[in-house]
Amino acid sequence: MIRRVSTTSSLSATAFGSFMKWSFQSSHFHGESLDSSVSPLLIPGVHVFHCPDVVGIVAKLSDCIAAKGGNILGYDVFVPENNNVFYSRSEFIFDPVKWPRSQMSEDFQTIARKFNAMSSVVRVPSLDPKYKIALLLSKQDHCLVEMLHKWQDGKLPVDITCVISNHERAPNTHIMRFLQRHGISYHYLPTTDQNKIEKEILELVKDTDFIVLARYMQVLSGNFLKGYGKDVINIHHGLLPSFKGRSPAKQAFDAGVKLIGATTHFVTEELDSGPIIEQMVERVSHRDNLRSFVQKSEDLEKKCLMKALKSYCELRVLPYGTLKTVVF
Repeated sequence: MIRRVSTTSSLSATAFGSFMKWSFQSSHFHGESLDSSVSPLLIPGVHVFHCPDVVGIVAKLSDCIAAKGGNILGYDVFVPENNNVFYSRSEFIFDPVKWPRSQMSEDFQTIARKFNAMSSVVRVPSLDPKYKIALLLSKQDHCLVEMLHKWQDGKLPVDITCVISNHERAPNTHIMRFLQRHGISYHYLPTTDQNKIEKEILELVKDTDFIVLARYMQVLSGNFLKGYGKDVINIHHGLLPSFKGRSPAKQAFDAGVKLIGATTHFVTEELDSGPIIEQMVERVSHRDNLRSFVQKSEDLEKKCLMKALKSYCELRVLPYGTLKTVVF
């Protein structure tokens, strides 16, 4: 059974470590700001909730917001069939004078305890800090370039702490000049089959909120994932399962496929098997040469990664068991 409520207009308030840990367990979240132009006195917030399904959850959450003078702008609910769990995401506006940020966290945590919630996360974009992230990549840099441009334009609401690569880049390249201009450090850490430099990477990323693998062609070990303990997001060159190994686009091209895809997923110990956040596809044909085929594939990867990161930062991604996600 699926219960879903959403609206584009104002609705009266009365009427989310590794994937297994999920950083949603934190009491606050960072990410993209919601539109705060509704009122100069009111600011937006978002809350996600995951708990066993019982009667009265929506009423209790709505009453919590209404009791402080808040107003719900949108509400999504998902209850899987034959699975006694409840998911919700609400967007609301409120007066921070009447409902201080610290009190808001306490109020939602009280409800979380009442319903034995697995996660209850509230975020106020204008008050909470942004994510601190690290970007890992190898030779291909199309996803990195896209992320840097979106970040510069204010469309990727994160703080990029560093870029780490197992490939060296000349100092006079566009990417290196961009990073230097914006004070983002670049770390060249060459890897071998015997040494993946994971201890050095862990030291560089220890203070980040999550990691993005922007076409990083090295396999992170289970020890690395456990040591980091937070989410790692990867962009994969295809619809999983798909063409694996080297030159996947050429493999698909030689096979004469008619659809190409990209998958953004959480990284787990099992290679390319983590819970999927986003997937995209595009048609190709016999008229495509290898160059146009690869270009379409790279463009798709960029779009898929950016959409997944946007959903993650906006608290739209929640765990659904151990293998799936709910994406509102």
